[in-house]
Amino acid sequence: MNRSKKQEFAIVDIETTGGNAKSSRITEIAIVIHDGNRVLHRWETLVNPGMEIPNSIFALTGIDNDMVKDAPMFEDVASDIHALLKDRVFVAHNVNFDYSFIRFQLQEAGIEWSSIKLCTVRYARKIKPGLLSYSLGRLCDYLDIPIENRHRAGGDADATAILFGYLRALDTAQVFQEMIKHKAIDQRFPPHLNLREFEQLPHTPGVYYFHDRNGKVIYVGKAINIKKRVSSHFTGNNIQAQRQNFLKEIYHISYERCGTELMSLLLECAEIKRLWPKYNRALKRYEPKFALFSYEDQNGYLHLAIGKMNRVQDFIQLFQREYDAIQLLQSFMKEGEINAQFCHFGTASLAIKSTIRGELPDRELHNTRVERCIDEWSKRRPSYVFIDQGRNVEEKSCIVIENGRFYGMGYIDQYGQHACLDDIRAEVKVYPSNHYMLELVRQMAERYPNKVHFMNNNPKGLVAAEPVSNYDKITSDRLFH
Repeated sequence: MNRSKKQEFAIVDIETTGGNAKSSRITEIAIVIHDGNRVLHRWETLVNPGMEIPNSIFALTGIDNDMVKDAPMFEDVASDIHALLKDRVFVAHNVNFDYSFIRFQLQEAGIEWSSIKLCTVRYARKIKPGLLSYSLGRLCDYLDIPIENRHRAGGDADATAILFGYLRALDTAQVFQEMIKHKAIDQRFPPHLNLREFEQLPHTPGVYYFHDRNGKVIYVGKAINIKKRVSSHFTGNNIQAQRQNFLKEIYHISYERCGTELMSLLLECAEIKRLWPKYNRALKRYEPKFALFSYEDQNGYLHLAIGKMNRVQDFIQLFQREYDAIQLLQSFMKEGEINAQFCHFGTASLAIKSTIRGELPDRELHNTRVERCIDEWSKRRPSYVFIDQGRNVEEKSCIVIENGRFYGMGYIDQYGQHACLDDIRAEVKVYPSNHYMLELVRQMAERYPNKVHFMNNNPKGLVAAEPVSNYDKITSDRLFH
């Protein structure tokens, strides 16, 4: 901004064909030039968006295709818009919405432009805290500001200009000057978020939660540094619809500190499974694809089969790769002396009825061999705890793996005596076993074997007095597959 002339403000409102700049277009724009005390100039125009206006937008704004068919295209007025915005503070109600559209369409017209922004939603929150709503309509009702042509660019821009003048008159502390500094964080944060909640976030590992206006969790994330990670959500000028809608729905932030990044990862996964937040997608899709199952055929013989993961049927072991499942099934056949005709390697094999012809083996002997093989495999799966630093010097983080499955996690006294598995189990929170969580622990256990303490499978088995020294000799296949 050119500081040599008196500070001026461009108060802007637009109407569009949809909710995001990349796939939608401006249909109307109004710009009110303000010097902080009074209106200096006013400009508005309809804009031909070059695309159909949806019926839902027509119902809201009253702007239809016939109204804009003879209006100028955006590139025809881009130079006029740029001249009005240049070297002025860009002001709008929920400023990032209007700013993202105008900046994107100016770029398409070959004009590079950026500006300091001021959001009147945030400004109103600072000057008139405690109101139930900060929408333009509700604020104008509360402050007796007249709005003509609601949901039209000119009417809303005029109302925003009156609101801006009202807030400036009450702003004896010159709050807006802090808000428009180049490095001010106010303008890039979601308009409905209370910044005091952000200021209270710690610089520690943990999990954070974004809540909507009703308190419902809409996103769960993990971080090595909670405050830094939360801040990163609000940087940049992403114009995708998903991000724009996401930011508009954030009203509150809460968090839970964790001792390590691993604890944060595990808690994030568990909370996504528990809460199923609207905007979490990546971990929702992370599921093992294959499993080794056991089933009984119509003649009473037990079969072992590799199949697609089935949430309903009990499984012996889960796998990301079918190859790993095949390796285990082949070892069962060899070590358990199980006849190959009762082992099925195809992923569709669970749907196959027994079609064995010829002389059948003794059923009791065969079933005993299969059951013994499964039992021996279960016993070979390890029970151990992964001990690491806690949230403070008085505690340690503790993750419990029991019989090759994720049991739970929590924090134990740094100086407490935990002689057996039951002692530790009593202090950690139990979580449903999850393949992704187990993989995270496995990877860290391989990386930091000195933090792994094995136990006997007996629940009363003692924790190893010393960390296992030859951990590198124990392959991940034996531990987890």
